[in-house]
Amino acid sequence: MPAPIGKQAIVVGAGIAGLTAARALADFFDQVIVLESDALPTEATQRPGTPQCKHLHGLLPSGLQALSRLFPGFEENLSRAGAVPLRMGYDYRVERPGYDPFPKRDFGIRIYSMTRPVLEFTVRKRLGQYRNVELRESCRAQELVPATGGAAVGGVRCENSDGASETLSADLVVDASGHGSLTLALLHSIGSPLPQETSIGVDMGYATGVFDIPEDAPRDWMGAITYPHYPRNKRAAVILPVEDNRWILSLAGRYGEKPPGEWEEFLTFTQHLRTKTVYNAIRRAKRPPEIARFGLKASRWMHFEEMEDFPKGLVPIGDAICRFNPIYGQGMSVAVVETEALHKLLAEQSGEGDRLARLSGPFFADAAKLIDTPWWSAALPDFIDPRTEGERPADLEENLKFFAGLLKVAAEDAAVHKLMLEVQSLLKPRSAYRDPELVERVKAAMAEAQSASS
Repeated sequence: MPAPIGKQAIVVGAGIAGLTAARALADFFDQVIVLESDALPTEATQRPGTPQCKHLHGLLPSGLQALSRLFPGFEENLSRAGAVPLRMGYDYRVERPGYDPFPKRDFGIRIYSMTRPVLEFTVRKRLGQYRNVELRESCRAQELVPATGGAAVGGVRCENSDGASETLSADLVVDASGHGSLTLALLHSIGSPLPQETSIGVDMGYATGVFDIPEDAPRDWMGAITYPHYPRNKRAAVILPVEDNRWILSLAGRYGEKPPGEWEEFLTFTQHLRTKTVYNAIRRAKRPPEIARFGLKASRWMHFEEMEDFPKGLVPIGDAICRFNPIYGQGMSVAVVETEALHKLLAEQSGEGDRLARLSGPFFADAAKLIDTPWWSAALPDFIDPRTEGERPADLEENLKFFAGLLKVAAEDAAVHKLMLEVQSLLKPRSAYRDPELVERVKAAMAEAQSASS
């Protein structure tokens, strides 16, 4: 067992980021308390504090592998809970403009598809096996309490289920509350400058239905992804199998083309996707009990890594650092990989002196490296839409042409296809695309496409 670093740590939020952060801290603190404002269900059901839980959630291979390292045997837990195993690049149909479908290839990369409540409940059950972790439900964190002098965080003031206020002391606080408002409020209260923010205004709308898989479901795919084609068709769809022999279908659109919440209009929206694949699959399906809607105005990255001074004993994580456009399914996986990075940094703390004082800087640096690839992977397609708000990269057009060439090479070459999946899955950084031989092949594909269009 690692050497203890402190007596008590507090995690704010019992979502995926908070639960996995508590697991990481359990190896280094005598007691870990997780504060959650919701009453936590005793089964895999939705809860008010996660309104987006009704929508499709993706757990990328990087997130699955990190969870399996934090909780050995986690894949078996998912399987027992009813999660559906899928082979990336093979078991679902990918429809991109010009590739309907993209070639199907089995690269031996497995993921699991399930609803968010099943994933969260499975993680919660595994975390419950740690005797030094306490989940305090119906307990709302009100504010972070600075230690004397304001250079450190000393605890959390919270309101218990009976309405009583209590201040809990802590050697370390992890803010996994989602928007990171507790961290920002603390920085403001002690007169610290707030971190710089990068924002991409996407104004996305989502609508999701969960269906019993019909008997006449297609046999050549288990799921499907339909990408938009700007400017002709701006609608997207992802349909995947989940527990209890059901499909979950999330539709997405921007600005004035957001998907509706009524069944007939929902069905019509699928009929006008770029292809008829999803519509043909669900048009005879039993009407779902509800169509849930959700929206996101902007992706946001708070650049804590650029701050010179940050309060000791505080680490924001997950959405509190970076909130991604959910359509790309990156957020949960990034959060889990961040908690694994936190675990590694805590394990490396040794020697005399205040070990927690050396934590936030290296953690923020590691988090920024982890965020770089998924942020770039989302920003590139987001900025295709001219309505997207935010500072466009100077090399945007060049990158879009490069990615189009990369797709062409990947369609023809299984090795490049696998590399693309590995980067999209956050198993490899986007710098893998800079391999000189690959760059030359992509440039040749770009020149061929330009010649064909002229």
